[in-house]
Amino acid sequence: MESYQKYLIPEVLAKLKQIDLKAKLVVEGFLSGLHRSPYKGFSQEFAEYRVYMPGDEPKRIDWKVYAKTDRYFIREYEEETNLKAYILLDASGSMKYASGKISKLEYASYLAASLAYLLIKQRDSVGLVTFTSKLDDYVPPRSSPAHLPVILNKIDKIKPGGDTDLAYTFHQLAEKIKRRGLVIILSDLFDDKEKVLSALRHFRHKKHEVLVFNILDKNELDFSFGQPMIMRDLETNKEITLDPRVIRKDYQKTVNTFFADFKRRCREHLIDYHQITTDMLLDRALFDYLEKRSRLS
Repeated sequence: MESYQKYLIPEVLAKLKQIDLKAKLVVEGFLSGLHRSPYKGFSQEFAEYRVYMPGDEPKRIDWKVYAKTDRYFIREYEEETNLKAYILLDASGSMKYASGKISKLEYASYLAASLAYLLIKQRDSVGLVTFTSKLDDYVPPRSSPAHLPVILNKIDKIKPGGDTDLAYTFHQLAEKIKRRGLVIILSDLFDDKEKVLSALRHFRHKKHEVLVFNILDKNELDFSFGQPMIMRDLETNKEITLDPRVIRKDYQKTVNTFFADFKRRCREHLIDYHQITTDMLLDRALFDYLEKRSRLS
């Protein structure tokens, strides 16, 4: 493992103190990793270069970069922001769940902070929305580097709790956000599926690009508990006694069907859906974003 990769592991980030430090380490490690990967063009994009395309003026080629990479890159001088991005972070009670060392909310927070770093680094505008059953906090998008600490401070102070009403919040935001942009949703999506899909379509109706990161704990998918237990709903505090060994297969089938249908219907409406479990390296999630961003560009 490369030395930078240790900062992409959620369990390692959980031991660090400051959210801004965590995000910075993730982003710098991620970009360093891209530079060493076959996707060399992407890493250059963040240094204000893009790959040479037929029709570009040859005089704009950076020959120093060509000498180092054996590839043609165009130096870009345009520094105006070309994107408004809104990071929507679910802070409801169910996001507190953790079968290991890191909760879904902690993972989503690291990802949100890292995405904010990337967006600011690209001179794009980024805003933050935290929500439970309602819109809890709204930080309007800005592209200034001074805006980044504002977002990171908000993320750092999130206290999870309460129930969820994704559809209500999304419909609110779809009407509130006037300029077309990129909506990035970080949530476990534990809510009424039909209502949530309807709200996501509302964003698309308003011409927004939508990127959904479905953050889950691995146990929520495989239900690998080994003995009878009492399970408590983190949002309603209701409890139920069950033997997971008896219902595991039915549970897995139901959950897999639920999310497979969610993914299929997102795809039908040109919504990017990515399922992530909290044991996954953060660079996978960041790369999914980067692929999306490259298509928008």
